[in-house]
Amino acid sequence: MAEKQGLNTKIFFRLVAYAKPYRKILGVAFLSSLLIALFSATRPMFIGRMVNNYIVETKDADRLLMWTGIIIGMLVFEALFQFSSNYFSNLLAQNIVKDLRKKLYKHIVSFKMQYFDRTPIGALVTRVVSDLEAVSEVFSSGLIDVLGDLIMLSAVVGLMFYHNPDLTLMALIPIPLLIMATRIFARVMRKSFQLERQQVTKLNTFVQERISGMAIVQMFNREKIEYDQFVEINKGHRRAHINAVWAYSIFFPVVEMLSSLSIALLLVWGAFQMDAGTSDPKLMYGQFVEFTLWIHMLFRPIRQLADKFNILQRGTVRAERVFEILDLNDHIQHFGTDTTVDFNQDICFKDVYFAYKNEDYVLKNLNIDIEAGSTVAFVGATGAGKSSVVNLIGRFYEYQKGEIRLGETKLRDIDLDHLRSNISIVLQDVFLFSDTIHNNITLGDASITREQVIEAAKAVNAHDFIMKLPDGYDYQVGERGGVLSVGQRQLISFIRAYVFQPKILILDEATSSVDDQSEELIQRATEKLTKDRTSIVIAHRLSTIQSADKIVVLDKGEIVEMGTHSVLLDKNGFYRKLYDMQFTEA
Repeated sequence: MAEKQGLNTKIFFRLVAYAKPYRKILGVAFLSSLLIALFSATRPMFIGRMVNNYIVETKDADRLLMWTGIIIGMLVFEALFQFSSNYFSNLLAQNIVKDLRKKLYKHIVSFKMQYFDRTPIGALVTRVVSDLEAVSEVFSSGLIDVLGDLIMLSAVVGLMFYHNPDLTLMALIPIPLLIMATRIFARVMRKSFQLERQQVTKLNTFVQERISGMAIVQMFNREKIEYDQFVEINKGHRRAHINAVWAYSIFFPVVEMLSSLSIALLLVWGAFQMDAGTSDPKLMYGQFVEFTLWIHMLFRPIRQLADKFNILQRGTVRAERVFEILDLNDHIQHFGTDTTVDFNQDICFKDVYFAYKNEDYVLKNLNIDIEAGSTVAFVGATGAGKSSVVNLIGRFYEYQKGEIRLGETKLRDIDLDHLRSNISIVLQDVFLFSDTIHNNITLGDASITREQVIEAAKAVNAHDFIMKLPDGYDYQVGERGGVLSVGQRQLISFIRAYVFQPKILILDEATSSVDDQSEELIQRATEKLTKDRTSIVIAHRLSTIQSADKIVVLDKGEIVEMGTHSVLLDKNGFYRKLYDMQFTEA
């Protein structure tokens, strides 16, 4: 329970370990902070001596001017060291966050598709962006400053005891109260940061999902309802921050009051000593100046320590969420090593069972042979398991029972990168990045030339429509390709598949959402793409797969029929019912 209320030291030291490659930068930042502490702590001592020696006793203007110059020089050096400390602390912070963000992103993209199906995108965006920004503060304005403040506190208290133990003890009387207040403040702030973290994630997730699904929001006239929900979430976000503001509003006035109390005790005790004749009044003037400055230096770091400690807490709370993802082993295992397998071989499903959850199988006892170079279509009602076949071939999900082989090689024995580089998938819901048409086709692969892209576009009858767009292949398609029609986006996905020249092509209901004119273009593109390569077609419109070499009919995850279009019609079974239903509706 104590660890929950205080700083999570395990997470903190794990985070600090990321500074190891940047030891030199950390060393310069720490040394600068150390020198600031030493210069600041000794400055009141010199000022006190100036008061005693050149104002109270001798009134030596020349010496006073000289020492004033020395003090100004010390302040200049402090400023230089402050610059060095700030610069190198922030440099350290940005390097560490850069490394963490790279590691986190690389880890996330290796996860199974199942992870993304159950995790809100807004939550992941929060981890990669907002949480890591909070983590950077641990190093830019937390750790080094805390160490510097602790050194300053030690130096100030040591110098105070060395010069006058009695005055020091009087000045330190309010410190236990300050420590108690600081502990309460830190506990309240940790709870506040946890609530703030939850509300930030909730707000990010809500905004990201509603903006992505704005078409649905407007189509169903839900603007008012969604706005009201946003207002409630925003109130929760505000409450989380108000809790922190409330704690700050109480804590800092308490610190100021205790600081003033310490100075008052110092003056009263000094006055009693002079009145009793136990101290030289002339020497006491300088000590009053020294101790007044030291008390300010004592309470300011303690106040800042509370603030910096909160930064450390906020950073470790956010780092905890980042490490939760880094510790998550939810990615597809890269245990395959074969990079020499010939993809021009039959794909064989033997007794395959697959479930997204536990043993709720969506594919059962699947036995299919997909001959090399042939086109095999899968048909069936929604939820029959058609798209699950695609997920298994691309190893986006792993089957639980049975075996899938490419020739004599188990699919799981093939290197995952090698497997996917030989497969192209065209989905029903085409995703385009907010970039140019050219970059959406090549996906940033610099080895694919503009000439190859144009050749592929001509092959799938898409070149003409692209050239009619402003800037042609350099046209910006907007987020998710929003400025293009569904048919145009689908044609771009066909060019993308063609230009990578896959050995295995998968078309997952690629024509189900397009108009008749676009379907005709896509049908021609399909014929071009599937020629002389193993092709798997997930079909909704049966008119598009009549020329397939084999049609597999699925119902509730099981194969109920298999054969060519004409053979299945003659059987007058499940396929015939689907066919008659579609063409009767048409």
